[in-house]
Amino acid sequence: MDGIMGIRKVASHCSLVDGDDLDLARLLDKPKLNIERQRSFDDRSLSELSINIRAVDAFDSMYSPGGIRSGFDTPASSARNSFEPHPMVAEAWEALRRSLVYFRGQPVGTIAAVDHASEEVLNYDQVFVRDFVPSALAFLINGEPEIVKNFLLKTLLLQGWEKRVDRFKLGEGVMPASFKVLHDPLRKVDTIIADFGESAIGRVAPVDSGFWWIILLRAYTKSTGDLSLAETPECQKGMRLILALCLSEGFDTFPTLLCADGCSMIDRRMGIYGYPIEIQALFFMALRCALAMLKHDAEGKEFIERIVKRLHALSYHMRNYFWLDFQKLNVIYRYKTEEYSHTAVNKFNVIPDSIPEWVFDFMPTRGGYFIGNVSPARMDFRWFALGNCFAILSSLATPEQSMAIMDLIEARWDELVGEMPLKIAYPAIEGHEWRIVTGCDPKNTRWSYHNGGSWPVLLWMLTAACIKTGRPQIARRAIEVAETRLLKDGWPEYYDGTLGRYVGKQARKFQTWSIAGYLVAKMMLEDPSHLGMISLEEDKAMKPLMKRSSSWTC
Repeated sequence: MDGIMGIRKVASHCSLVDGDDLDLARLLDKPKLNIERQRSFDDRSLSELSINIRAVDAFDSMYSPGGIRSGFDTPASSARNSFEPHPMVAEAWEALRRSLVYFRGQPVGTIAAVDHASEEVLNYDQVFVRDFVPSALAFLINGEPEIVKNFLLKTLLLQGWEKRVDRFKLGEGVMPASFKVLHDPLRKVDTIIADFGESAIGRVAPVDSGFWWIILLRAYTKSTGDLSLAETPECQKGMRLILALCLSEGFDTFPTLLCADGCSMIDRRMGIYGYPIEIQALFFMALRCALAMLKHDAEGKEFIERIVKRLHALSYHMRNYFWLDFQKLNVIYRYKTEEYSHTAVNKFNVIPDSIPEWVFDFMPTRGGYFIGNVSPARMDFRWFALGNCFAILSSLATPEQSMAIMDLIEARWDELVGEMPLKIAYPAIEGHEWRIVTGCDPKNTRWSYHNGGSWPVLLWMLTAACIKTGRPQIARRAIEVAETRLLKDGWPEYYDGTLGRYVGKQARKFQTWSIAGYLVAKMMLEDPSHLGMISLEEDKAMKPLMKRSSSWTC
């Protein structure tokens, strides 16, 4: 979140003024279409698309019953209130609306934090792509889609800018990590400046931004039934440019996406380089969302065919090599090494002595999760919340694996939820390992920030995953825990400590995605029909050979 060093360092060509915004105005004038829900395109088997792709209207089924407003006590829906909301809800909506950012009089996003007590603003006054997602979902659920449409179009225009770090030009499809609106009251001109990683700490491009953009475009379409936005040539091209970056052929022997450290929500050095679960789960989700929205024209069909092949390979790889439960851990513990040939069991030559001691006690006999990373001779056994929640929501996890993840959360409640949901990663790294992995990062000390900190924003992802797996009681319990502290503590960005008991030592107050994450969790739990905008059902064509998780019992 602190990735940008300062606005003044942004190159002059990365700005957008009123005169350059004609495309946005033109797209905003497009008429909306409301389509009745029929058979869900998302639910169709990939086998129907793999060889002879028929010309179907990919959006006939994209309207979600969740598009109806939920009736929460907000400025937009208080008249429809049919239940007694928690007092925090109204406070949260007021705080969320205070974070709105306007460009030429139109709302285009929400800033990261409205912490007036903080001496250093850094980049918390900018609109981050990943941070805006829970805000967008809150506005969609509340029947206010225009801000989401404006945001999608604005970031789409920013995607087309030339992006350079020193003398190197970034890929055309890279989406910005964030943007800032500058108001000139004398000239009465609004200007946008964007960051694509060239100002970030470590100079890392945000791999997840493009995936979040595709996921949010589908959420907007599912919620509103407005098919015209995703069908515009501009949005179709935007999706293809993002896909071209991550579907390009190279030296990879795995279907997973190779990434640098700090390229996602964990935007500082934390040893997630390689094939982090967070990126793989978002990658899988974005591929499935794009599959539902790409047109079946000449350009679209080529990408659809590539997506189908990648999804099959990716689901097999993740479900077999990233999945860990009690039985699989025992198998890895007994691995033989230096195996050569196609019959090798230990395909990545993982040394059993490299298994950390903590995982043997952490793993319950019933339960499991997708581990953090798998690459040659390396398995990162840490738990990462976002990756596992989105593995459930995208159906990267099988139904049995999804239930096992929920079993793990219940069995290890104190470790993963504690006194503030939810641990971004578990466990914390410390001592010599912390010095080597983080480079002695003073912000990522043990049980703080990305290193085992507790992030309230993750509450909405946990709630959505709970609803999908039929375990809403877990979400309800987590929300009740959060409600004891969040408002009283001023909506912090994160909490520190093994139980998440203390407000983070450098946490910003009135963090927008902490506020929005709570609202989305509450509204989804009240009306689960909203889940459809952020969840995908399992595709029967991608069922693995192993039908059940080894930890699953009836």
